[in-house]
Amino acid sequence: MHEAAALPLVAITAWDGFERLSLSASDHVLVHGGVGGVGHIAVQLAKARGSRVATTVPSNEAADLAHKLGADETINYLEEKVQSYVDRLTAGRGFEVVFDTIGGNNLSNSFTAAAYEGRVVTTNARTSQELGQLHAKALSFYVVFMLLPMLRGVGRDRHGRILRSLTHLVEAGKVRPLIDDREFTLATTPDAYRWLASGKARGKVVIDVTNHAE
Repeated sequence: MHEAAALPLVAITAWDGFERLSLSASDHVLVHGGVGGVGHIAVQLAKARGSRVATTVPSNEAADLAHKLGADETINYLEEKVQSYVDRLTAGRGFEVVFDTIGGNNLSNSFTAAAYEGRVVTTNARTSQELGQLHAKALSFYVVFMLLPMLRGVGRDRHGRILRSLTHLVEAGKVRPLIDDREFTLATTPDAYRWLASGKARGKVVIDVTNHAE
């Protein structure tokens, strides 16, 4: 039940992002945050579609986990600058597709990492950015806000379609949710938010609403 609870929000977000990007097997994909909530699903979905996948991680431990999820290449963003890994992994051409699960100030890194006429999607566009790179590279830029159909009551059928398609991938073993090791209950919900905000969580943080123990 924890896995079933953890999947819908992040899986719909990642799936929706790749649909907007028209992802294909020929694309070299960069996922920012490959062991985070949306990122770890994005890595798996991209691999399921046959793409070559690179992802940013904060440590060697996270890199090992990202490889297990299907990443072909990992980038320690604390140690390697954007242009360095673009040169190393794409011979300076850039990535055809960039999925930015970090957003904010990281968007400029995504624009830098994208190839000419590349496609970029983010889950967090709450920032002010210089858009000159979008024009200079003729980039396509998309924003995913998964909750919008729920808030507006329009487009929920699309979410149902995505979940039905996702079910086949889960049952085939091609997608699995990554659940953070720490356990939380309703009583310790504030601790769960603090753990998530620390940036140390891996995958999804789940609150067990069936366990009311203090």
